[in-house]
Amino acid sequence: MSGKKLIVLGSVNVDHILNVNEFPKPGETLAGRDYQISFGGKGANQAVAAGRLGANIQFIAAVGDDELGKKIDQQLKSDRIDTRSVATIKNENTGVALILVNAQGENQIAIYAGANAAVTPDYLREFENDIIQADAILMQLETPLATIEQAAKLAKQHNTQVILNPAPAQKLSDDLLNHIDIITPNETEAEHLTGIKIVTEQDAQTASAILHNKGIEIVIITLGSKGAWVSDSGKGELIDGFKVKAIDTIGAGDTFNGMLVTALLEGKSLSQAIKYAHAAGALSVTKAGAQTSVPTRTEVDNFIQLHNQ
Repeated sequence: MSGKKLIVLGSVNVDHILNVNEFPKPGETLAGRDYQISFGGKGANQAVAAGRLGANIQFIAAVGDDELGKKIDQQLKSDRIDTRSVATIKNENTGVALILVNAQGENQIAIYAGANAAVTPDYLREFENDIIQADAILMQLETPLATIEQAAKLAKQHNTQVILNPAPAQKLSDDLLNHIDIITPNETEAEHLTGIKIVTEQDAQTASAILHNKGIEIVIITLGSKGAWVSDSGKGELIDGFKVKAIDTIGAGDTFNGMLVTALLEGKSLSQAIKYAHAAGALSVTKAGAQTSVPTRTEVDNFIQLHNQ
């Protein structure tokens, strides 16, 4: 486990997953298969990935006072996560995600915030000292934006590195972006932020330049099986991913982010950290579900060693 401290601020959801041959058209009803309920939420997924992969991590989040909320809290603890900043919200449900997975392993997701909406700026104030004392904070966009903005500004002010995975895709203010050190959008999210549709490497660098101009030092645009475009202070390169047979892609980006930040806190170079993140993400798509697909650190290390031969 890394000695450096990571905080993940984000969402907790209960995932309801149904496999279909193809996504339904509007008004169409399709028969599905392999229905399952599993624990998810981008924040929890990234926290579990970081904890399971070796980070020293604290999670700021909220669950409902339902039975699933209690079980999720127990699961987080089992993944070596400090959960004292995970609140239980009375008379509220834990967040819900409804997920369809097609035959190609792609997914469509709709979410209900539930208890995640309680992660407000007022709630965050209870944990300001934790953020100040941390080495890095990793966030996404499934909790109130005002809370994310407050956390980013506080962290930046006290030299806590700020990493934002800007998902689900939405427009963000220049003020927030100016307080981000590392941003990790996929192609769709990068287009929302920059207006650039990413088809070529030049498109990726153009989008990166726009984000650099907003004050972000490191831009990592994930490109699925093609790898990731990584631009550090304006110098960009494509870092290839690993080719594997995908079962489903739920949580792959979250596993990538959790491993990425864990590796950086361990002192690995940016390119090394990307390689580890690619490996963790690749392993995750070979299993079903979000947190159920997060590999162990031994599996990631062995995977990298195998592909270095």
